[in-house]
Amino acid sequence: QEILTDPSYTGQIVTMTYPLIGNYGINTEDVESKGLFLKGFIVKELCEFPSNYRSTESLDSYLKRNHIVGLQGIDTRSLVRQIRTQGAMKGLLSTVDLDDASLLQKVQQAPGLVGRDLVQEVMPKENCSWDISLSELGRPADFVSGAERANGPHVVAIDYGMKWNIPRYLRDVGCRVTIVPGTATAKEILALNPDGVFLSNGPGDPEPLTYAIETIRGLLGKKPIFGICLGLQLLGLAFGGKTYKLRFGHRGANQPVLNRRTGKVEITSQNHGFAVDSASLPDDVEVTHINLNDQTAEGIRHTKFPAFGVQYHPEAAAGPHDSHYLFSEFLQMMMV
Repeated sequence: QEILTDPSYTGQIVTMTYPLIGNYGINTEDVESKGLFLKGFIVKELCEFPSNYRSTESLDSYLKRNHIVGLQGIDTRSLVRQIRTQGAMKGLLSTVDLDDASLLQKVQQAPGLVGRDLVQEVMPKENCSWDISLSELGRPADFVSGAERANGPHVVAIDYGMKWNIPRYLRDVGCRVTIVPGTATAKEILALNPDGVFLSNGPGDPEPLTYAIETIRGLLGKKPIFGICLGLQLLGLAFGGKTYKLRFGHRGANQPVLNRRTGKVEITSQNHGFAVDSASLPDDVEVTHINLNDQTAEGIRHTKFPAFGVQYHPEAAAGPHDSHYLFSEFLQMMMV
């Protein structure tokens, strides 16, 4: 359900490798956005009779209600092996046109993710405040909530397609949160008098988002900045670096990442198809985290300005809790 409602999957067909999906149904609490933005959902076998005390409807009903095409009955692990061999590729699901030649032509003509601005399809249209903190089920056992703090630091979160668990976490560490559209300018953000700025996750290629890169450059050195996923990529571009499309995107909740500052290995939850080119970063930008599977950059930090980011999702719930400290680091950065 969190995958289905994550705006980062905009325009994509998602396949699951676990053989039986939908066992616990759909509930009203685990949504990560206002809707579903993916184009299709593929499973080996769909559970038709979910069983969970929070379940309000089946996965099949949920997909139909949101007009998302679903497909079951294929060998999803074989499909994933094909993607692992050939790299991420275009796909098409059809219940109308069943002609192979016609479908192949449509796939070839369909736009890919590179060079497209998908953020404006999913971002909010106006500012709003956020006052919802983590639920008891989503809060780690050792996590002490600061959500009741009335005068905590004010964070402006730039929403490029943000998962809702991120502002929940910001609330839980004691921040007051204002969400602004991904097209907000530096002047508009500074007018809100934030103590810090958060750059959210989001879909697609960061390079076409020139308006976002310009905004971040206008904030550097003026306010502490923390970016996650797409936010990290945009931060890297604002620093003067470059990004590129990964042949194999990083997906799943068990990606090993080395924190080069502490020497510790963190198990992380990831969902991204683009990455920052470490070699392109200027000398005043430090690569703080690397992926141990392919040695790509997973975290960067400016050595002169209070600005840092990670490529993975420290707010994942359910998911690994190894990286929750990043929210506390951001909080401390704003309180200096």
